[in-house]
Amino acid sequence: MINVIAAAQAAVSAAGGEGGEEMPSVLAVPIDELIIGIIAFLIVFGGLAKFALPNIKRTLAERADAIEGGIERAAKAEAEANALAEQYRQQMAAAREEAAAIRTQAQADRSSMIEEARAEARAAAQAVTAQAEAQIAAERSQATAALTHQIGELAVTLAGKVVGQSLTDDARVRETVDAFISDLERQAAAQGSAQQ
Repeated sequence: MINVIAAAQAAVSAAGGEGGEEMPSVLAVPIDELIIGIIAFLIVFGGLAKFALPNIKRTLAERADAIEGGIERAAKAEAEANALAEQYRQQMAAAREEAAAIRTQAQADRSSMIEEARAEARAAAQAVTAQAEAQIAAERSQATAALTHQIGELAVTLAGKVVGQSLTDDARVRETVDAFISDLERQAAAQGSAQQ
């Protein structure tokens, strides 16, 4: 590349030396073109400043507002989301506490229901036992009365055979039976106290 430039300069200097005319400089700008170029630049710059620049500034301002507003909206949304998340956490904690309280209450209710059922079962069992004991006592007393009556009749019959006379008189029969029963009761009481 350096060789090409050196060759071009040598050709220019050789051409200038031969004709004796001086060549105009490539870098020299004619004054009239310079003034026209400056005026055209100022006209274009003024037109851009008057028409395009305000629209550009307005668009940039709108974008800046939109970006700043978006940032503010995002910050507000984030704050609201954080507040909602905190509220949700509090509600969840309250719900957990309430569930624990309900579970505890249910266990207490279950325990009390079991105790009530046991108490009712005990009461029912005692009632059935008392009724059965009363029934057994009534049956025992009926059996005792029946046996006493039969023993009395047998005693009267035996006494009549021993005495040799009929003991059909009711008053005498009663006295004899009562005496015999009293005797039997004394003997039974004596045997019961001897066993203890």
